[in-house]
Amino acid sequence: MSIGSTSGTIDMGRSHFDMPATVTLDAILDAYDGFLIDAYGVLVDKQGALPGAAELLARLERANRPWLILTNSASRLPETLSAEFAELGLPVAPSRLLTAGAMLSVYFAEEGLAGSRCVVLGPADAHRYAERAGAAVVTLAPDADAEVLVVADQKGVRCPEDMDLAVSLLVRRLDAGQVMHTLLCNPDLVYPVGAGRLGFTAGGLAAMLEAVLRERYPERSQGFVRLGKPHPAIFEAAQRRLGGGRMVMMGDQLATDILGANRAGIESVLVGTGLAPSHELGAWSAQPTWYLPTLRS
Repeated sequence: MSIGSTSGTIDMGRSHFDMPATVTLDAILDAYDGFLIDAYGVLVDKQGALPGAAELLARLERANRPWLILTNSASRLPETLSAEFAELGLPVAPSRLLTAGAMLSVYFAEEGLAGSRCVVLGPADAHRYAERAGAAVVTLAPDADAEVLVVADQKGVRCPEDMDLAVSLLVRRLDAGQVMHTLLCNPDLVYPVGAGRLGFTAGGLAAMLEAVLRERYPERSQGFVRLGKPHPAIFEAAQRRLGGGRMVMMGDQLATDILGANRAGIESVLVGTGLAPSHELGAWSAQPTWYLPTLRS
């Protein structure tokens, strides 16, 4: 199979590029059977829907192509996100959303953690994700005790107060030789707020806590289990949801969207919005199959 691009016809069998070939949206839509689409930086940013986002979803619907929004969000439930997308002119049913927050249910089921006490860093919907997973959510307080700490999102987290309480909980339990499950829903360190503007997110909070754990317990491997992109569980769940056929991941971050797709054996498109680097793509170890400057046709 071949795919048209601005530089001619590209052999779809190629698996390595010094620099990814630039393609058009038409070519991408013609070449694949199923579509995984990142939300922030591809479809939306903090300012609203990005150019071409509504057209992309409409074209996928008209062509009856299976698609799924694959997002590291853990701050809002799928039904909340669906309502927010609708306000931006993007019709996205909750069933079209696979979030990192929803992966808590997978982890709790696999580890037999139903009923475990759980502290959650994040807003109300992040607590709901943990409750839906079967957790007994407890309030973060100086005397809080829990077997599970979930870093879901930076929203609703008081810094440094809540971070002080979280690290104290970790150290108390680990010093006492007690088991502690530490889960990170959204591994992103930053997210796109708007043109030239970034925001600090949950992955950054977890990195701070991990730095303390590495220094205090150098002999241990205690760290956060990462549930969102680029880690395999969320891609495996997405593949089960979409079924067979040739699949592609459309994202704006090399370290999450593209690296995760590479690891899952899924071809990928780096969209030139959000956090996509504007130059020297060939210098990165995580290489997309294609580069798409914009969603606009």
